[in-house]
Amino acid sequence: MGMAAPVYYTAEMVRALPEDGNRYETVHGELLMTPAPRLWHQEVVDRVRDALKEYLARHPRWHVFSAPAGISWAPDVLVQPDLFVVPIEEARTLDWARLRHLELVVEVLSPTTGRADRFTKRRLYQEMRVPAYWIVDADERLVEVWTPDAPLPTVERDRVEWLPTGATEPLVVSLPEVFQPL
Repeated sequence: MGMAAPVYYTAEMVRALPEDGNRYETVHGELLMTPAPRLWHQEVVDRVRDALKEYLARHPRWHVFSAPAGISWAPDVLVQPDLFVVPIEEARTLDWARLRHLELVVEVLSPTTGRADRFTKRRLYQEMRVPAYWIVDADERLVEVWTPDAPLPTVERDRVEWLPTGATEPLVVSLPEVFQPL
């Protein structure tokens, strides 16, 4: 007796899943499911988003969004990064389908997302040539910085920098401030 073939998920199939409090994504047909995040996860996301918003207020060529989202580069891809920055022209369309050029993607790890964020989604973002992908590990108090051609990340514990295409000054985020207890 044979085994049932696994389901190959498309973006449309994922969009049709019920609203049950979980986040569903697909990367090249693989279904990724994440339960509601921990409170600490949300606090760290908010702190990084605040730093990005302050920086982008001085550099209005880009806009930051946060999950839930619906980024899809192919019929079998639909991701919802915790945070991502796109050119303002794409943001102004107010259409998920037109957000194609992510300048920065930030994922804050949760106990259930490590494999998907570090492997499945990281490879996708590198394949899509996202210039910077940050994996924020709040428990270990570090950020892994990935670029499209990097075989390994740069690991930052003190500060993380981001210089978007065409900017003259980088965003500098103090990690001790991001990881400071409530």
